Amino acid sequence: MEPQLRHTVTDGVATVVIDHPAKRNAMTADMWRQVPPLFAGLAADPAVRAVVLTGAGDTFCAGADISSLRESPTDPQELAVRAEEALAAFPKPTVAAVRGYCVGGGCQLAGACDLRFADEGASFGITPAKLGIVYAAASTRRLVSLVGPATAKYLLFSGELIDAERALRTGLVDEVLPFGELDKRVAEFTRVLATRSQLTQAAAKEFAAGRTDRDAYWAGQARGSGDTAEGVAAFLERRQPRFTWTVQDD
Repeated sequence: MEPQLRHTVTDGVATVVIDHPAKRNAMTADMWRQVPPLFAGLAADPAVRAVVLTGAGDTFCAGADISSLRESPTDPQELAVRAEEALAAFPKPTVAAVRGYCVGGGCQLAGACDLRFADEGASFGITPAKLGIVYAAASTRRLVSLVGPATAKYLLFSGELIDAERALRTGLVDEVLPFGELDKRVAEFTRVLATRSQLTQAAAKEFAAGRTDRDAYWAGQARGSGDTAEGVAAFLERRQPRFTWTVQDD
């Protein structure tokens, strides 16, 4: 089977699988190119309310497939950054489900997700110093925002791997699960996300990313959405809300 990103949608949750097990799910040039259009399609799909990004088998992603990138006419780092930025800009909640190695470009993709849940055996690392590559400014800033400057420097200067517990302590990971519990926990959590207000989630993503010029836009969306009235009614009636606002181009 050709290396690819494949996806399925179940009960409002899209699961995107990095599928290149022969090379521990390393990203080829074509796989990097698949990311922006894939996530643009999922953003436009009203049936999708949240996304899980994971790897086939027992590895999340071991980085970039260097052999394929050498043959690409586009700068390899440019491909990775385009993919990372497309994932970070995705307007719905994203969760990386990490087992095994999450290294280099894999860590870029996981870091671009909103949340990262990891198996207790997962390992994380960012390895440009092993290859003489200058890590992109946008990727560095995103890493610093997650783990702080000291841990970012540790990872970038050394290229050393850290385990899941250290990743949890430093903020790179949000939850660490015992062996065999990752898929169940991610499924439970994303089912919750799929029932919540997309309006709230989309606005929160923008604000958390530093957008400070959209208060009026989101206030207008809230007034016209009906989500607030539905949320209050559901609370008073002790039932699950049925939110109807969906992500839209603006």
